[in-house]
Order: sequence, then structure tokens, then C-alpha cells
Amino acid sequence: MAKNTKTVKERKIGKQVVDKKPGIDPKTKNTIWTVVTIIILIIFFIVNNTRTEPEQGPYPPNYSTSKSGQSN
Repeated sequence: MAKNTKTVKERKIGKQVVDKKPGIDPKTKNTIWTVVTIIILIIFFIVNNTRTEPEQGPYPPNYSTSKSGQSN
């Protein structure tokens, strides 16, 4: 049976060779952040649009509920 071995990339720092830790690929990391941001925006949109409208405050002075141009 053949062994399945992972190769770890190496990087040079000065004269030292340091093994690079395997991590998340930058492209995958960007995709994850994009999806998380979109989900947060959707949640804010839903929360903002599911609230009831606030009650109307007091009317300003001299406010008439009749159509303009008509007198009471």
C-alpha cells in the first residue's frame, strides 16, 4: 500500500528554513468572509423590515387633514 503523505511547504527566513504551518487557503478565507458578511446583511435587512411602524407623533401647528385647496 502506498502511504498518503502531505508535503509541507517550506519558507526561508534569512538562512533558516522554517516549515510553513498548513492553514486555510487565502481564497477560501475570502470566500468564508464574503458569505459571513452577506448573511449578516440579510439578517439586518430582515430584522429592520419585520418591525412594526412607529406610531405617528403629534401633528405640527396649523396642520389640516383635509385636502389642500379646500377650506373647512
